[in-house]
Amino acid sequence: MAASFSSTTLFRPNLNPPKSFLTHSDCAQEGFGRVKCHFINVSAHSWSSAASYASIRHVAVKSSGKRVVVKHLLRKRVGLVKCATIEEIEAEKSSIEKDVKERMEKTIETVRANFNSIRTGRANPSMLDKVEVEYYGTPVSLKSIAQISTPESSSLLIQPFDKSSLKAIEKAIVNSDLGMTPNNDGEVIRLSLPQLTTERRKELSKVVAKQAEEGKVAVRNIRRDALKAYEKLEKEKKLSEDNVKDLSSDLQKLTDEYMKKIDSVYKQKEKELLTV
Repeated sequence: MAASFSSTTLFRPNLNPPKSFLTHSDCAQEGFGRVKCHFINVSAHSWSSAASYASIRHVAVKSSGKRVVVKHLLRKRVGLVKCATIEEIEAEKSSIEKDVKERMEKTIETVRANFNSIRTGRANPSMLDKVEVEYYGTPVSLKSIAQISTPESSSLLIQPFDKSSLKAIEKAIVNSDLGMTPNNDGEVIRLSLPQLTTERRKELSKVVAKQAEEGKVAVRNIRRDALKAYEKLEKEKKLSEDNVKDLSSDLQKLTDEYMKKIDSVYKQKEKELLTV
């Protein structure tokens, strides 16, 4: 797992700051007069801090061997630095990790749903998951308005909760890519699954392989988004380079895990398709 954050990652004010804690080159400072310099040292003589904030109130500027005290440099605008706490950084990390897992899990669910919609030689109610019916002017999923069962291994039985929707259900099935002819007897709809030819099984196997690859691409894209989020935290000085390396390593392990899950469901579906 990622290494814990060290205190050096955060900006912490020293209550006894060194004489010169900040340098700047090629700058001009306007106060009581105008000071131009190629190189200056800035020293803080007064600090105040609260929670994750630090402020600098008295500043002296040394230039060209002369020391100039700028008495009211920060009278109107006190230097205030917001320092992220360890808790805030951990919260951002957890948010990224949670988002990654949720999105990858949804990707797996989508792959499974796509596979289930492709018929093999056996009837399965999930084959109708993608069928949408125009019900009172609104498209709804078939399974939300009817009970679907498998009385036999090669047939499906659809019993609508509202019999007036029978014709709409029949139309939706005909217009789908299921390749099945519904039998409407006025009470229920029966679907018989024709036997798949060897050629058709091979075609469907290619479709499944393509869907599996699309799932893998989606997982890789999720990993890419998470890496960008970690790099952003590094640029904001909330994560060190070592932190990002550790988190990236954990992210790759998670990515590999979901890739294996996709391979597993793909092989199972392919076996169902090619088994006569």
